[in-house]
Amino acid sequence: MTAVADSVRVPARQRGVAFWLRGFASMLRWEMTRLRLLLPITALVQTFTGAGLVLGIGLFFEDMAPRIALYLASGAVVISLVTVGLVMGPQLVAQQRQEGSYDFIVSMPVPRSASLAAWLVLNSVVALPGLVGAVLVAIWRYDATFHVSILIVPATLLTLVAGVMMGHAYAHSVPEPLMVGLISQVLIFVIFGFSPISYPVENLPDWLGTLHRYLPFMHMGNVVRDGLTDGLVSDVGFSYGVLSAWTLAATLVAVVVAKRRG
Repeated sequence: MTAVADSVRVPARQRGVAFWLRGFASMLRWEMTRLRLLLPITALVQTFTGAGLVLGIGLFFEDMAPRIALYLASGAVVISLVTVGLVMGPQLVAQQRQEGSYDFIVSMPVPRSASLAAWLVLNSVVALPGLVGAVLVAIWRYDATFHVSILIVPATLLTLVAGVMMGHAYAHSVPEPLMVGLISQVLIFVIFGFSPISYPVENLPDWLGTLHRYLPFMHMGNVVRDGLTDGLVSDVGFSYGVLSAWTLAATLVAVVVAKRRG
């Protein structure tokens, strides 16, 4: 009886830095292989999105003031940073649920944090071409002058992580794929049209501007703009605080959902 029990004993759960790093490398290879056809296309689309936003919206203005050009370019950078994590990632999760592969993927024997870190690295790689494209087009087309500071590093990282964690939280919390797709479409509509990312918050009605003080999108624009320009943003500490709070809340939701799944 003892021999039978020993033969079916469940292996001890692995822990430690080396296990985490192996899991991270495995998930990075897995994601790159799974999305090998989609990633180059997405990076190209992100480049056109970043450059196209600056060029396309600029057509509304006969003579674009430098301040507006800086808002447009820095706003395009933010949209490039968050689109994959906040919209594309949840749509991929919804697709996995429809295909029936979702349970297999989330049951892989790797730490969930390693899987998230691998996805964050892919987000960064895909988002960077859009960031560079938006800045270069603004310099070429509108003679925009950027004042890049070291703050662009934490601003970019925080915005990326916030987008990935918020997308991860609702994608894994909402079991219905159609609802996930609907939420992602609403977010695109809100980000492009009704969020002060590419224009000053003063352009919105007072009630909507007040609401955006407690939503993350305006603050994503503020922290990135503060790292790219000089004199356009004030009270950036509040923006870091609000954005950090949203990131922490989304992370807590993701942890709770992961624990419920075991």
